[in-house]
Amino acid sequence: MADTDTSETTFKRVLLKISGEALMGDQGYGLHPPTVERIAREVKSVHDMGVEICMVIGGGNIFRGLAGSAQGMERTTADYMGMLATVMNALAMQSALEGIGVYTRVISAIRMDEVAEPYIRRRAVRHLEKKRVCIFAAGTGNPYFTTDTAATLRANEMACEAIFKGTKVDGVYDKDPMEHDDAVRYETVSYDDCLAKNLKVMDASAIALARDNNLPIIVFSLDEPGGFKGILAGRGTFTRVQG
Repeated sequence: MADTDTSETTFKRVLLKISGEALMGDQGYGLHPPTVERIAREVKSVHDMGVEICMVIGGGNIFRGLAGSAQGMERTTADYMGMLATVMNALAMQSALEGIGVYTRVISAIRMDEVAEPYIRRRAVRHLEKKRVCIFAAGTGNPYFTTDTAATLRANEMACEAIFKGTKVDGVYDKDPMEHDDAVRYETVSYDDCLAKNLKVMDASAIALARDNNLPIIVFSLDEPGGFKGILAGRGTFTRVQG
């Protein structure tokens, strides 16, 4: 497949971070294949622009380590179970992407060679250069670190130009827009304000790591058709988190 001209896009290499809950549609649990396929088509539309894409998907639709720990499970075990949930989601996304013609690699921080590649940075970079979508699974491979932190870590290692955080709302608000009609959306907000005001963009470790490496975070609505592609083309509604 010929490389596509990327002169029309704002970024050349990005990381898309989505929650596991984004894959369950209107269900209360698990995977909703039509929703997975819809998100895969959004990714393909950006991939077709020539943008190199990494992905990190949470596991909260299957198992969330913190929730298990809160119910009495030993925290480290619960976190490892959460990491395995992210591998299941990554494999589902890989299947959806390859079903529509996008070459994909699932790269796991926990070795499971029968279903995913181990994480080797230079190999992952080469996959991106060959226009394959890299889905990083199993978090950082360590308990006590969220998939938000894993996304920021991998984005830095892959020299991504931005993290795209797909959510249910079209940016960062001063309070929950689902509960408050007078919530105000930020066009831009600083890393320090996110931390000081506890704006729930990502967890504190992820925000601090992005700040220390001057990596912008673009928060947008994953539910808006064409939203991901639109922002890459320089339009759309979103919040930019930067220094």
